[in-house]
Amino acid sequence: MLWRVRTTLPDRPGALAGLAHDCGVAGVNILGLQIFPGIEAVTDELVLRTPDDWGVDRLTELVQGAGGHTVVAAPCTEAALTDQPARYVRAARSILAQPASFPEVVAQLFDAEADPPGGTETLDVMEMTVGDVVVQVHRKAPFTATEHARGAAIADLVGDVLGRSHPAYAVAPGLPGPSGRRMGGGTTVSLVRDGDTVSAVADETVVGVAVVRAPAPDEPAARPVTLRVDPGWQRRGIGTRLLLEGARLAHDLGAGEIVLTTRADNQAALPMVLATGLRGRIRMAADMLTVRVPVRDLRPVSA
Repeated sequence: MLWRVRTTLPDRPGALAGLAHDCGVAGVNILGLQIFPGIEAVTDELVLRTPDDWGVDRLTELVQGAGGHTVVAAPCTEAALTDQPARYVRAARSILAQPASFPEVVAQLFDAEADPPGGTETLDVMEMTVGDVVVQVHRKAPFTATEHARGAAIADLVGDVLGRSHPAYAVAPGLPGPSGRRMGGGTTVSLVRDGDTVSAVADETVVGVAVVRAPAPDEPAARPVTLRVDPGWQRRGIGTRLLLEGARLAHDLGAGEIVLTTRADNQAALPMVLATGLRGRIRMAADMLTVRVPVRDLRPVSA
């Protein structure tokens, strides 16, 4: 049976050798090893093969007996033996192909969860920022400084590539969005507020809407926002303008944050949030993507 085991060992000569010796005596084979150095201790991640009748308790006892502490063990497959640099390259390619998959792909990369079940009080959290979108992943084993650096690096890579692909990311909160002029047509898109709705209007025709919904009873400060742009008018910055104006409207209605929910495979979601310049938190659960954007401090557009 294969196990992925993470433990912290004292930073002294022979500590890892002692663990390897005890594993050999117990008939446990070390198939893979990653080392995350620290100042006074070293975190080691091992892939171990044990007899089939071994469980978490017995494995934990073995590692602790060899001097390890903060032991976290879980069954794994042979995929855990994949070359680590290759895993990071594949992860980056997957994210760039589908930016909205960032939480899910990074969670898998670090053996974590983007949306853990139940409370997260006992879980460690790693936070990464792509543009102004904050992504959190959680797991039981503490994240090392090396992993935080790796997470930040892959987030920076994705942010840089998306930024070059979408120059509209330069838009800042409180400033007007893109001009809305239709490419090649000379048509200007205007935004019109009416109650809880913002409409994008071109030649007296509504080509997109953002609707600020009533808050749920358990989240009175959060306003769900639904957003739609006609297919023929997509990829012109209209969704970004609607989202930004919808956020301002929600702020005027007393909301502390807005919540957008869409399909996990919606590749436009993350770039659209980035383009607004708003700071959001993105989470993926099952086949749904949820973005929460604070609007409490959003400044109105100057007249």
